[in-house]
Amino acid sequence: MSRFVMREDVETADFDWGSAGMRATPPSTGTSSFVVMDVTLAPGKNHAFHTHPDQDEMIIIKSGRIVQWIERDHRELGPGDSVYIDRAVVHGSYNDFDETAELQVVLAPAAGEGGYELVDVSAEEPWSSLRSV
Repeated sequence: MSRFVMREDVETADFDWGSAGMRATPPSTGTSSFVVMDVTLAPGKNHAFHTHPDQDEMIIIKSGRIVQWIERDHRELGPGDSVYIDRAVVHGSYNDFDETAELQVVLAPAAGEGGYELVDVSAEEPWSSLRSV
């Protein structure tokens, strides 16, 4: 089902950490190959440590900056930087800065309800205390 996706067609959900707009999901594309999201992280907010058990992920920073964690390793990323995360690897995106970060996120293959699955591990050790060390 090939089609154009215009900005105004992207349904966006707001969260306490920012927003996520589903640009391409299995219901809209008719395929289970991938999911594409427009994500914003508000200043001082995060998408805390989590994993996608059956999905690989690519995060591309479009604007702003984040501190991206992959398990116990982390790096500051800015516009044009990206990170690839294997399925089932614990990771988290933290906006420790004063401006909103805009991200493009691709998950593959589509899985779970609406093509996206997530397991929050931020309350578990070592993840719950890793950033405070």
